[in-house]
Amino acid sequence: MDGFNDSLGESFILVGFSDWPQLELILFIFISIFYSLTLFGNTAIIALSRMDLRLHTPMYFFLSHLSFLDLCYTTSTVPQLLINLHGLDRTISYGGCVAQLLISLALGSTECVLLVVMAFDRYAAVCHSLHYTTIMHPLLCQVLAIASWVGGFLNSLIQTGLMMAMPLCGHQLNHFFCEMPVLLKLACEDTGGTEAKMFVARAIILVFPAALILGSYAQIARAVLKIKSNTGRRKAFGTCGSHLVVVSLFYGSAIYTYLQPKGSYSESEGKFVALFYTIVTPMLNPLIYTLRNKDVKGALWRVLGRGTNSGLLFLESNLTAGIEEGLSVPSACATSAESRVNKR
Repeated sequence: MDGFNDSLGESFILVGFSDWPQLELILFIFISIFYSLTLFGNTAIIALSRMDLRLHTPMYFFLSHLSFLDLCYTTSTVPQLLINLHGLDRTISYGGCVAQLLISLALGSTECVLLVVMAFDRYAAVCHSLHYTTIMHPLLCQVLAIASWVGGFLNSLIQTGLMMAMPLCGHQLNHFFCEMPVLLKLACEDTGGTEAKMFVARAIILVFPAALILGSYAQIARAVLKIKSNTGRRKAFGTCGSHLVVVSLFYGSAIYTYLQPKGSYSESEGKFVALFYTIVTPMLNPLIYTLRNKDVKGALWRVLGRGTNSGLLFLESNLTAGIEEGLSVPSACATSAESRVNKR
């Protein structure tokens, strides 16, 4: 790092999208809107999950963690990006760059693990609905949430420590924040051994969780296919499909960025891809997970004070929907169990 410190005055220049000047104003407007929606949507989910007792369930417990995670993740990168797009300041100190790398990598890694936990929660709710409350005990939920945060920050500490041990040459980062693949491009000497260790760590935190999520949703799909009601089956597939779209956007863009060899990584393409997992996905999460959710809509109306006279109506509709969903999925499991008994 001595060469870096002597020649750069311990600072980097973030190029951002200055090489696309015709897009800077458009990106500034859209990213400002997306960031505002992210702040509003995720804050609303956290507030509703805290204020409404009917949302004190494992699903909303994990969803509030995801919302808090997305708030922190976007805030670790977007404000600096907006300043960069405005052209006010494109520099970042070495210490600030390391801190941004550590925080963004930790939050991104935590989200990778947390999405697996949420997929397991849905798997337990659908495929083991009769034992769901026993499986997803509040203590287990807290342990899984803590494990997600600890695992994410541990992965970040390991990779950031390895990154800081590399000698860097150059001061220009062709990105809008300090990200691992771009910093690796500045390595002065052959760091094949260190890069191999970092690649294994990134593969574990990305590929393994993605495989678990796909496996859990495959089991959910099998259970849903056994539902006799076409309406219930269509609703279940619509909900699972929207969840998979967001998961695919997050993991697909992250895998593209972090699992490419250093030689084939394109900085120009990488910063556009990074917009998906730093801005687009955190904005979509509140919409996807709550847009069709009657519980959240009912909680919002009650908090706003509009549900005073129609509280019983909301309660009745929510109970009816819950009973229908509870009966439809267990019936899938019951159908398979009944068929096995008949065969015997």
